[in-house]
Amino acid sequence: MPLFQKLFRKSQKSTGLAQLTYKMLYSYYSGKSHIEIPWNCRIGAGLYIGHAYGITINHDAVIGDNCNIHKGVTIGQENRGPRKGTPRIGNNVWIGINATIVGNIVIGDDVLIASNTYVNCDVPSHSIVLGNPCIIKPCADATADYINRKV
Repeated sequence: MPLFQKLFRKSQKSTGLAQLTYKMLYSYYSGKSHIEIPWNCRIGAGLYIGHAYGITINHDAVIGDNCNIHKGVTIGQENRGPRKGTPRIGNNVWIGINATIVGNIVIGDDVLIASNTYVNCDVPSHSIVLGNPCIIKPCADATADYINRKV
């Protein structure tokens, strides 16, 4: 587990001066690797970040357990329209390189989001998502052999 991920967890769980110290260290190391994940972001156990550069996650986004996020991923907020808000991502989700997920949408459990995919619609569990606009294909075991370091 990269150092910034350890500091991310410690900044969430500690209090007082220790929390302040962990926040400062986390801020330094996340800036060094160009990762924007606010320390108060709700992310479940088993987060795996592969090739950790250029990742941006909105502070209101919710990410479940055992999610894999790769280089260049953006999980962001939509500011107007019917999807105004941030995504909620389920458990065992694999998000490929340069994927973008925006808006008040729900990504189900066991979903594989292919590289360079733009997702702005709800995705049911056990699916593969690809393209722009996103194409959703049902798949019984979508993330089999994809999820790293499950807890």
